[in-house]
Amino acid sequence: MGAELTISAARRISLGSQGFAGKPTAKAITSSHFASVMTRLGLIQLDSVNVCARSHYMPFYSRLGAYKQDALDTWLNTKHRHFEYWAHEACVMPVDKYPLWRWKMREWVPRRVVRTLMSEHPGLVKEVLKQVKDYGPITIRELEAPKARNRPWWGHGPGKIALEFLFAQGELTALRTDNFRRLYDLPERSIPKSHRLDERYDKHLAHRQLLLDSVRHFGIGTTKDLADYFRLKAGAAAPILAQLASEGHIEEVVVKGWKGPAYRDPAAKCPRAIRGSSLLSPFDPVIWYRDRGERLFQFHYRIEIYTPKEKRKHGYYVLPFMLDGELVGRVDVKADRKAGALVVPSAFVEAQQDKERVAKALAKEFERFAGWMGLGSIVLGRKGDLMRALRSAL
Repeated sequence: MGAELTISAARRISLGSQGFAGKPTAKAITSSHFASVMTRLGLIQLDSVNVCARSHYMPFYSRLGAYKQDALDTWLNTKHRHFEYWAHEACVMPVDKYPLWRWKMREWVPRRVVRTLMSEHPGLVKEVLKQVKDYGPITIRELEAPKARNRPWWGHGPGKIALEFLFAQGELTALRTDNFRRLYDLPERSIPKSHRLDERYDKHLAHRQLLLDSVRHFGIGTTKDLADYFRLKAGAAAPILAQLASEGHIEEVVVKGWKGPAYRDPAAKCPRAIRGSSLLSPFDPVIWYRDRGERLFQFHYRIEIYTPKEKRKHGYYVLPFMLDGELVGRVDVKADRKAGALVVPSAFVEAQQDKERVAKALAKEFERFAGWMGLGSIVLGRKGDLMRALRSAL
C-alpha cells in the first residue's frame, strides 16, 4: 500500500492533471492550445442540449478562457485528426485512439430496435451502407430511407437506426457538421490506414491501455472512477489496475475517507494551490461521475433537465462554479440569443462558503462568459441564496 493522501491533495492532483493548474492562457488561442486540452482529457463528451453553450465547447473554455468557437469546430471536426465513438458517452477523440475501440465495435450486439428494423426493412442496413459508400460523407437528412420515427420524442426513423447501428459496429465513422449534425463516412476515408488496420489491441490489452490513460487523465482515482472514464466495467478494471500497480506503471495510494484502494499517476504533480475561476459543463470530466464529485468536492450534483419543472431544486441547465480549486456554487444559465443576453434564472452558493467572495468572482466570470458567447448583457432572476449578493456585485 502506498502513501496516504488527504482529500485536498487528491483534489489538487486531479485538477492539475485535468489542466487547471497552469498559468492563464495567452490571448491568441491557437490549435496548439486546443490540442493541449485534448491531450489532458483524452476525449470530449458531446451533448445535444443547446440552452447555453454546447457542452463540448465548455471544457476548452474552462481551461483556456475565451476563444473562437468556429476555430474549435474546424480543429475538432477534421478527419484524420479526430473521430467520434461511444467512449464515456458520445465523444470526440484523437484518431490515434481508434485501435483501442475495435473490441467494442466487434462486440456490439444488435439491440431490439435494430432487430425490429432488420425484420421490417430487410436489406435497409446494406442499402444505407451503400449510400454512404457512393455519396458520403452524409447526414441523416441526406439519406434516402424511411424517416417515420419508431416512437415519439426521442425515437428515430429506420434510416437513422441503420446509420447508428453501422456506426456502433465500426462500419461507419463520424464527425460533426457546423450545425452539430453527425456526418457519417466510411472509416477508409476518414481514419488513417495505420490506425484503421492496427490490430495490436485485443479486449484485454485495450482495457489495460484505456485504464492507464484514465489514471493519466484523472491523476488519481478509485477503481470505479477510473473505469467510468471510458465506461468500462469496474469488475473487469479492478484486477488490471492492481496488476498495473504491481508492475510499477501506477501507484496504489490511500485517500482519507475513500473506501478501497486509489491509484495515482506517478508523474502527476500535486500543485500547492489551484487558482482561478470558471463555470463547468455538466459533462466535464471533473464532475461527470457524480459520486467522485461528492468525494472530491463535497458537491452533490444532479442535472435536472429531465426533472419536471415543479420538482427542480436548482434549475434546468445548472453549471457548477469552480473558484480556486473548489466547487463553491451553481447557476442556472440560458443564452437568449435574440435579446443578446445571458439569462441567469437562479444562483446558489455552497454551504460554508463566503457568499460575498463567491458573488464577486462569479460576477466577473459572467462578464467573461457572456463576452465569449457574444452576449451583451446579463439578466438576473430571483431564485437562489446567492442572487442578492450577485446582483450587488454586478
